[in-house]
Amino acid sequence: MTSPADSLVVLLDLEQIEVNIFRGRSPQESLQRVFGGQVAGQALVAAGRTTDGDRPVHSLHAYFLRPGRPGVPIVYQVERVRDGRSFTTRRVTAVQQGRTIFNLTASFHRPEPAAFEHQVPPARELPEPESLPTLADELRAHLGELPEQWERMARRQPFDIRYVDRLRWDPDEVRDAEPRSAVWMRAVGPLGDDPLVHTCALTYASDMTLLDAVRIPVEPLWGPRGFDMASLDHAMWFHRPFRADEWFLYDQESPVATGGRGLARGRIYDRRGRLLVSVVQEGLFRAV
Repeated sequence: MTSPADSLVVLLDLEQIEVNIFRGRSPQESLQRVFGGQVAGQALVAAGRTTDGDRPVHSLHAYFLRPGRPGVPIVYQVERVRDGRSFTTRRVTAVQQGRTIFNLTASFHRPEPAAFEHQVPPARELPEPESLPTLADELRAHLGELPEQWERMARRQPFDIRYVDRLRWDPDEVRDAEPRSAVWMRAVGPLGDDPLVHTCALTYASDMTLLDAVRIPVEPLWGPRGFDMASLDHAMWFHRPFRADEWFLYDQESPVATGGRGLARGRIYDRRGRLLVSVVQEGLFRAV
């Protein structure tokens, strides 16, 4: 049986159907829409496949325009905007059944020595990932036997997710909670040695829990939802090389929620406390 990590690598391995045009699979899922991290990761693969490979991506900015349909392939059209001495820029349009569902602009930078360095350290001392329960174990501890849909999701999950703070289950527990969340994550198996695969895999993972920070003061993260939410845009800045199959800490917070939208931002650190990636996303929240 194919492991979830191998399935993620296959998902990110796009088919080139013409110069600057790629096709990605969209698995048939029970979800109403294609997972946004999948589209962002595949779009970044398409952008990276049109470069010479010696310039890692240093930033991306993306908009989710329409919900994608599970089970329907997505075509990625790449525009070669710029090939400069130090920077390469690509614009990607994701099309499904003739409709644009997603736009991404990515910039790639030739590595060069740093004139100076500084970073913001993690905001607090956190437990090591091995000391924390897996998400599936934490759900089972509270619910007992998981619904079959959740069991299937847990078996196919390409990332091991461990919440630093105990999940809140009672509405009274979330009242006055700070709008922040931290999780340890890593791919559940090896992802190979291609740096672009690791970058795109982490891009996939970056959309999995970020909007949790917006919801934490409002409702429990698991169980019936009072809000329908959808990602509106997504931006990432990649500061240092990393492997997505090694533990990384995703520290997330929401500085504001108003007007039916919530803003979330995250910092991704390695186990040594080095800041690897910065992420910002806005989501749409509507009462169901």
